[in-house]
Amino acid sequence: MDASDAALYATLLREAPEGLAFFDRDLRCRRANDALAELLDVRVRDLQQRRPSEVLPEALAAAFETALRKVIADDRPVTDLELVVPVRDADAPGDATGDAPGVATAVEERILACTWLPAKGGGDERPGVVLTALDVTERRRAEEVIRRKEQRYRSLVEASAQVVWVAAPAGGAIDDAPEWRAITGQTPDDYAVGGWLSVVHPEDRPRIEAHWRDCVAENRVFETNYRIRTKSGTYRHFDVRAVPIWRGDAVIEWVGANTDVTGQREAEEMRGRLTEQLSAAALRTARLQQATSMLAEALTVSQVVQVITEVGRSAIGADYSAVALLDDDKLRLSIVAPSQPGTESETPSPSRDGIKVSDQTVMSVAVRESRPFLAEHPDSLRLQLGHGERDLFAQHTEERAWVGLPLLAAGAPIGALRFSFTRPREITEEERVFLEALAGQCALAVERALLFEREHKTAEELQRSLLPSDLPQLPGMALAARYNPATRHVQVGGDWYDVFRLADNRLAVAVGDVMGKGVLAAAGMGRVRNALRALALNDPRPAAVLAGLDRLFSATEDEEQFTTVVYAVIDPETGQGELSNAGHPPALLISPDTPARVSKREPGTPLGWPSQRQQTSFSIRTGNTVVFYSDGLVENRRRGVDAGLEELVAVAADAPPEVVGDPERLVDFLVDRMLAGYEQVDDVTVLALHVPPKSE
Repeated sequence: MDASDAALYATLLREAPEGLAFFDRDLRCRRANDALAELLDVRVRDLQQRRPSEVLPEALAAAFETALRKVIADDRPVTDLELVVPVRDADAPGDATGDAPGVATAVEERILACTWLPAKGGGDERPGVVLTALDVTERRRAEEVIRRKEQRYRSLVEASAQVVWVAAPAGGAIDDAPEWRAITGQTPDDYAVGGWLSVVHPEDRPRIEAHWRDCVAENRVFETNYRIRTKSGTYRHFDVRAVPIWRGDAVIEWVGANTDVTGQREAEEMRGRLTEQLSAAALRTARLQQATSMLAEALTVSQVVQVITEVGRSAIGADYSAVALLDDDKLRLSIVAPSQPGTESETPSPSRDGIKVSDQTVMSVAVRESRPFLAEHPDSLRLQLGHGERDLFAQHTEERAWVGLPLLAAGAPIGALRFSFTRPREITEEERVFLEALAGQCALAVERALLFEREHKTAEELQRSLLPSDLPQLPGMALAARYNPATRHVQVGGDWYDVFRLADNRLAVAVGDVMGKGVLAAAGMGRVRNALRALALNDPRPAAVLAGLDRLFSATEDEEQFTTVVYAVIDPETGQGELSNAGHPPALLISPDTPARVSKREPGTPLGWPSQRQQTSFSIRTGNTVVFYSDGLVENRRRGVDAGLEELVAVAADAPPEVVGDPERLVDFLVDRMLAGYEQVDDVTVLALHVPPKSE
């Protein structure tokens, strides 16, 4: 080797930043530079004359030797092989020659890009393999940071409601925009170059095209708004912003984002119309406020319909009105009758199957297009609908003008309002704004009423499912019960009763009332009923059962929960029994030879309140009846508890002997007489136990 070759060789080994090494055909390292030793985190003298498996970690050594064998076997280079080298942290504990015994060494990773080249000697001689290794750790980390940023950006775009797009410096689309395709139905070929303008609203297109052209020519931010035709044929509002991306002094592309602001624009337009129009319509504003107040008290759909039709007809002088709601399949509208008697005859009944949304009717069009429908005279109606509306609503042949309004909840139609006049009638913009506001109030009230009715039905079904399906049939005692849920416009409460046999054939009887209304009260009633059964089957003594319920309430129920219950254990053969009362109304006692009366025993505190539970003994004699009941029987908005108890005793005293002797008739008699003339605002539960005379 001449002097220049030697100098080159020595310089490469000493100064080159890359790792260099020569391995013989036995895989032993003959020469290696300091750079390689540093990259591998070993000393040069440890590499010399050794195989990788003798010096390097197992996984790294296996990769080294696999590459060496491949080059030797194939006589071809192995390039672009990246190896991960574990490197000890310089700050980790350990000595200069190795790790201290028992001390864990902190480890990080270094990535090496390795190239293995077959070494060539004179002639065909292949003395070994040359390795070059370059530290690419920082490059790979930087690439990983960029990749993560790209993933974050892509995830952000996909998660947002924006349409992101990229255009060439000259303005033509150059990248796929999946969100744009999903909204408009265009393909990349459709919106390439200027094709995207074809879905911009015709009224907006000239302005947008000129503005975009100017921004591209002057390399300034493109910021505007326009309407886009969706693949369903409707138009939506978008705010748009696009910025030029510079590289040096040149724009290399444009990046833009379209944000759907349809809901915001529609809300703004509605607010603007309402602000402008209602400010000049004090009377209608007052009526709208009246409707709001009345709707706040309307709990059922029929009540909502009654309020809306009354307010709407009085405000615009309509002769007829109707409200229809979409069925679950969203294909038909069903007319809803007002709640007050005598008004149903004014509500059309187009057909037993309702109105098809696809029909040509005032309400169908309002629902399909989510906009008001106006026909000021019959010619206008025929022009817009043909003869479908007149045929469908043939009951009112004198109609001469029509208004249809969609009922929208969260932007989606749930039904429609319909007003009609017996004379041609032009609806002013002021009246139209009022009617749209009224329809909005109606939609909110209907949605609330539907939710209430579903909850009411669920609570009632839950409550009935937890009551006994039938009562025990006993030879020496007759039982009857009646449960009257509150009227439809009041939520179901937590009244309940239960009768079941104990292990010793005695009868367990319970009547209770859980404070509150709706599903929560019904669910609470179920918990109390089930807990009482479990406690009674373990220790049936009334005082013990109520004490157990007290412990249960203290551990599981809210402090505000108010629950009363009366619980008795009766021997049906002798009529002897024991009773304990937790704040419940006193039992009614009816006897053929003494006046009816209520028990004078002091009731205890409601469940969960600190109290020493007491139980009393009693006897139901032959011919006598004991009636347990909830407070809904004796108390309402116009009658206090004391007055109600007095009235209950008086009603029982008026009961004919044949009614007293038949508990089924007796409970009906008591309920019907006690509720007559009063609005029922609470559930009513009545349970009667009668000991009939012994048959001769």
